[in-house]
Amino acid sequence: MKYYSTPSFIRRFKKLDSNRKKIVNDAIRKVLDLYNIGLNPKGLGLKQLRTNLWEIRSSLQERILFSFDNDTIRFTLIGDHDEIRRFLKNL
Repeated sequence: MKYYSTPSFIRRFKKLDSNRKKIVNDAIRKVLDLYNIGLNPKGLGLKQLRTNLWEIRSSLQERILFSFDNDTIRFTLIGDHDEIRRFLKNL
C-alpha cells in the first residue's frame, strides 16, 4: 500500500519540533504496518469517524486524520481534538 500526504498535512508536519515529528512518524509507520502486514498495534486509538475517514492518536494531544483511496492511504490532517472537530464540521 502506498501513502500520500496532503500539502496542508506536510505544512503542519514541518512546523512540529523534532520530537513531535518522530512521534508522528512512528504513528504513521504503525498505520502502514497495520494495512501492509496486518499488525494491529496497541495504543493508536484507531477510530473510524466517517465512511472513509479515520483517526489515530500520535500522542495524547495530537491526532492524525487519514483516508483510503483505492490502494493509497491519504494523510489529511495533524491536530488536536478541537482542530479535528472543526475540520469534520466543515466537511
